[in-house]
Amino acid sequence: MQLQLTDELREFHDEIVGWIRDHAPRGLSELADWSTPWGNMAQYQQVVRAKQHELYAEWDKACVEGQLICPQWPQAVGGRGWDAIRAAIFDIACHEVNVPRISRGFGEWLVGPSLLLQGTPEQQKAFLPPIMSGQDIYCQGFSEPNHGSDLAAVETKGVVDGDEIVISGQKVWTSDATDANMIFVLCRTDPEAPKHAGLSFVLVPFTPENNIEVRPIMMINGIADFCEDFFDNARAPLFNVIGGLNNGWKVAMTALSYERGAGDTTHHLSYLPEFWALVEQASAHDRQTDPQVRQRLAWAYANVEMMRYAGLRSLSRLLAGAPPGDLESVSKLHWSEYQRELGEFAIELDDDFGLIRPDGPGYPVTRWQDLYLSSRSGTIYSGTSEIQRNIIAERVLGLPKEPRVNG
Repeated sequence: MQLQLTDELREFHDEIVGWIRDHAPRGLSELADWSTPWGNMAQYQQVVRAKQHELYAEWDKACVEGQLICPQWPQAVGGRGWDAIRAAIFDIACHEVNVPRISRGFGEWLVGPSLLLQGTPEQQKAFLPPIMSGQDIYCQGFSEPNHGSDLAAVETKGVVDGDEIVISGQKVWTSDATDANMIFVLCRTDPEAPKHAGLSFVLVPFTPENNIEVRPIMMINGIADFCEDFFDNARAPLFNVIGGLNNGWKVAMTALSYERGAGDTTHHLSYLPEFWALVEQASAHDRQTDPQVRQRLAWAYANVEMMRYAGLRSLSRLLAGAPPGDLESVSKLHWSEYQRELGEFAIELDDDFGLIRPDGPGYPVTRWQDLYLSSRSGTIYSGTSEIQRNIIAERVLGLPKEPRVNG
């Protein structure tokens, strides 16, 4: 199963690759391995640091001028209106040249689709351009300390006060919160309604001046990539409620479907270089002829190929006009569990070195220690593996719902 391009699409690919080579600043490719999977948190810090470099800013500006920011968005809101195949070709081209595909993060992949599907034209006009320009950087305000993966049980309150909504409560495990100036919050606006029915999806200014305190959470791998957030009567205009008051569950499910399916069509491109790096690690330890090691390497390569096939399946569905949906849970479950198992294999392959932290300030870890420690989080964020299995069983396979246990 291969992606066979028509003459028109092959010409499009060559045109995009040529544009990238002509406009990407020299030295940009050498700043980082831009294909690094996000889940390798300590290693990904190299990418984070590289994004502060002037060459990255120059490349960002070139992509803005070339209208290559959020190109999959409709032309009416500033995108190019690319279909799924052209968006995938652009991602592939960036990987081929090893330059970053400039992304607006949660704003591009979650807030944007939610606005396009369930926001009003006035809201789209107000909120989409600041995302595209990079002015508004979003983080996600869904998880709370006391409810695990039970998103419908959120307790953060939203109280209508005139033409504003006042938000009080706590969120946790917020990715990229230290860089954000906006947050999309799921809060309870009708405490008397059934728990799914009384929620609202609100875009909230994420600043200390808006009575929001952010506390980084230090992880076992030495990185503080997640935060907890405290809302003490933070305010946002009622205009910032997407989908209408008490209709936030529907909007949140839209956002989550895009989160779980984000990058599915080209996901394997990030994991393939990691696989070959692990092959090199096996050779460095003179384990490349070990039958058990070769078997597990074959398992890893087969799983990356499965990601590629799943990406082609997702691409076919998107081209047929189907939005991301429950099938994205299959991909999310697959890559997160694969990363966890790969981390265990990598740390075993490293022998005794996997148990010894490198010298240096702070809490440095090796690439494979980072993979081992960081990969656990992938089985939790965007919905735990248990939640994904329930979705697959009940909504994809049509099996009976999981029995509820009282008390």
